[in-house]
Amino acid sequence: LDLSVCLIDKGSEIGAHILSGNVFDPKALEELLPQYAKSGDNHWTQKLKDSNGSIATPVHEDQFSILTESGSSFNIPNFLLPKQLHNHGNYILSLSQLCRWLAQEAEELGVEIYPGFAASEVLVDENGVTGIATRDVGLAKDGTPKATFERGVELKARQTLFAEGARGSCSEFLMRHFNLREKPDGTKVQPQSYGLGIKEVWEVPPETFKPGFVQHTLGFPLQSSPTDKVFGGTFLYHQEPNLVLAGLVVGLDYENPYLNPYKEFQQWKTHPEIKKHFEGGTCVSYGARVLNEGGYHAIPKTTFSGGALIGCSAGFLNAVKIKGSHTALKSG
Repeated sequence: LDLSVCLIDKGSEIGAHILSGNVFDPKALEELLPQYAKSGDNHWTQKLKDSNGSIATPVHEDQFSILTESGSSFNIPNFLLPKQLHNHGNYILSLSQLCRWLAQEAEELGVEIYPGFAASEVLVDENGVTGIATRDVGLAKDGTPKATFERGVELKARQTLFAEGARGSCSEFLMRHFNLREKPDGTKVQPQSYGLGIKEVWEVPPETFKPGFVQHTLGFPLQSSPTDKVFGGTFLYHQEPNLVLAGLVVGLDYENPYLNPYKEFQQWKTHPEIKKHFEGGTCVSYGARVLNEGGYHAIPKTTFSGGALIGCSAGFLNAVKIKGSHTALKSG
C-alpha cells in the first residue's frame, strides 16, 4: 500500500512560528528516534548542532526563587519542590531550531513539507473529516481578487492530524462540530484556561553567562503576597554559546484591567536578582504566544472520524511541569 505523508505550516519555513524559552525533556524525542539516544557523535544534540549550529545545553543548575518588591530574594530548596519541577537530564535549547532539524529528518523519510500555507477550512462530509483547504491569497482589503490572486487548494487525506497550538481555528471548529468537549455521560470537560507568554532572547558577554543555568521565579512583580489572585511567573535560561532566554507567563484570568503583561515583564528585569543576567547584553529577538493551562481535566476527546487533535491543539501542556514539547511529540 503506497501511502504519503504531507505536512503544511503557515510559517515561511518550519520553525518560523515556534516560540519557546525551552527546557526540553528529551524522553519523547529519544523514543521517536532511538538511533540518536546514545551519547556520542550520533546523539541527537550533536545532530542538531551539525544541522544548524544550535547547541542543546544540559541543565547544570536548577533554581526556583521568590522575588520581593524590596529587591531581595530567597531560593526554595529543590528537595521541597515537586519532582515535576526538577530539570536534571533536561536541555536548554531553541525549539524552532529543533523543529527545523526534525523537518530535515522527516523529509529524508519521504514526508512532503510545504511551508507558507495556512489551513483555513476543515473539509467534512457525512463520514467525517476528509482533509483541509488552504487559504486564498492575493485578496484586497474588501475581499476582491487582486492581480496576484491565487485560489487555495484542497488537500484530501485518510487521516488529518491538527497541531495548531493553543486555540487554533480549525481545532476549535472540530471541537464544536464533533462535540469533543462532551463526555460519554453527557457532562463536559473543564473549560480550557489560557496564559500569555512573553519572551526575549539576549546575547550576553562571557562574564555574565552561566551555561546550563535554569531559574524560575514567583513574586515580584505579579504577586506581592500569597493571597494575590494574579497567576503567573517567570523563567530565565542560559543556553550556549552566550544566550539568555527570558520570559514571563501570566494567566489571562487576571482581575486588574490595568495590568499590562509586557510592562510587568520589563519591571521584572529591574529586580537586582534578575538584571545581573542582562548586564552588558543585547536583546536580539522577542515574541509572545498563548499557552493553554487547563491541564488534564480540560483535555477534550482527541479523536474523531478522519483525524485527531495533537499537541497544544488538544491542550497537552503540562503546566505543573512547565513543559509541553515532549507531550506534543508523544501525541504526534
